[in-house]
Amino acid sequence: MKQFKWGSLWMLVAAFFFAIMGVLVKIASHKFSSAELVFYRSLVGLIFISSFVVTKRLSLKTNLIKKQMSRSVIGFISMVMFFYAISELPLATAITLNYTSPLAMAAILTIALHEKPKKILLIAIITGFVGVAFLLKPSIHYGELLAGGLGLLSGLMAGWVYVYVAQLGRAGEPDWRTVFYFSLVCTVGGGAWMLIHHFSPIELEDLPILAGLGTCATIAQLAMTRAYRTGNPLVVGSLAYSTVVLASLFGILLWNEMLSIDRWLAIAIIISSGVMSISANTSAKDKN
Repeated sequence: MKQFKWGSLWMLVAAFFFAIMGVLVKIASHKFSSAELVFYRSLVGLIFISSFVVTKRLSLKTNLIKKQMSRSVIGFISMVMFFYAISELPLATAITLNYTSPLAMAAILTIALHEKPKKILLIAIITGFVGVAFLLKPSIHYGELLAGGLGLLSGLMAGWVYVYVAQLGRAGEPDWRTVFYFSLVCTVGGGAWMLIHHFSPIELEDLPILAGLGTCATIAQLAMTRAYRTGNPLVVGSLAYSTVVLASLFGILLWNEMLSIDRWLAIAIIISSGVMSISANTSAKDKN
């Protein structure tokens, strides 16, 4: 039996900064397009990581460049689809579709990592997804089928990305190197995508929001990468649902988005799924 890996709890750090990032995206989206936000999000991260690499005199050379690029390209495509879904669908619908990623990861892991997921962990992840769906109450109309399909595909591809992240971590790739290549590909890809969209001039008051957006995204990516490298991938996938809980709380504090009793029940279901996944691994530890 495998012992519980405390590195999984890095996902809670990632969830916190992902939630803050979501707040900043909501604020910045009133002025900037999705393409611009993808670019600035990635550019700030690339500058941050590049400065770290230069200061520490680290090497970007890797024997796993093909896997790094595959993870980065798939991650970028997933992000583009996710942003497109957000621009065309209600935010609740887009987020819910993207949160199919842990379910996809659980299925892919059985093949890619030659692991047999525990039934209780699969139940926890499915329960978490049901909680997310219950919390956000998504709906797709006939005219939104394309965007809905791309939103769902973004979640499935994100699950594929997380498998790559786990594999890279197990192969000894440091977190910063994985995030560097992802930021590089997304900056180039986002910049190219932005060229075909309307460009919104940046004013002085926009800089803190865009810088905060990129910084939070980078910290979240580093924490998420470490979680998948040092923790149990399925536990990390379950804990990722805490992003929804934190985002809901930020909505209450910042925009007075009061939740109904049934939505608080959904939050309880999501938290329970995370506790269930941790308990499963803790029990395994006790039996050893």
